[in-house]
Amino acid sequence: MAIDRVPALKRCRALGLEPAVIGRSKVSKRKLEKTNRKVSEYGLQLKEKQKAKFIYGVLEKQFRGYYEKAKIMQGVTGENLLGLLERRIDNVVFRLGLANTRRQARQIVRHGHITVNGKRLDIPSALVSVGDVVAVAEKSATNAFFKELRESQNALSAPAWLEADQEKLTGKVARFPSRDDIDVPVNEQAIVELYSR
Repeated sequence: MAIDRVPALKRCRALGLEPAVIGRSKVSKRKLEKTNRKVSEYGLQLKEKQKAKFIYGVLEKQFRGYYEKAKIMQGVTGENLLGLLERRIDNVVFRLGLANTRRQARQIVRHGHITVNGKRLDIPSALVSVGDVVAVAEKSATNAFFKELRESQNALSAPAWLEADQEKLTGKVARFPSRDDIDVPVNEQAIVELYSR
């Protein structure tokens, strides 16, 4: 399995992203790069695609698959694409506040700490559906990380399309995310234009 091992903060600088977008609170001492070079339309579209891939931790082949799936769905292709990326179980774990970053959420899922509708799921790219209940596995709930999370006074902060329960360390998918629910700084239309060349 291929893994993107580029340092996260370095990649944020290159793409002009704030570290908070990927869940990092650490701020780089170097400022975001701003160049006076003129970038072509293709260059801008490519940068938007790279941003989306980096934020969600998806490589090219898988990202292309999400685009193909979004294209045949009803509605706006770009919004469908972001909706599919948001519905990944690793992203849902991050959005529920059960992990500090998407990379950490991916690891939590891979290590089998998460259940969906009572069944253990260790595939980070699995998509959730409306009504699915995402929870920390019973065995894992005694883990120091999850114990601390439950006892902390910081309430789980979930977007409107998810319902979080801090006491039980669970969350429910109330509905599919709309574009208004997705706060990633990506121009999805540019990605669609890039792929439809």
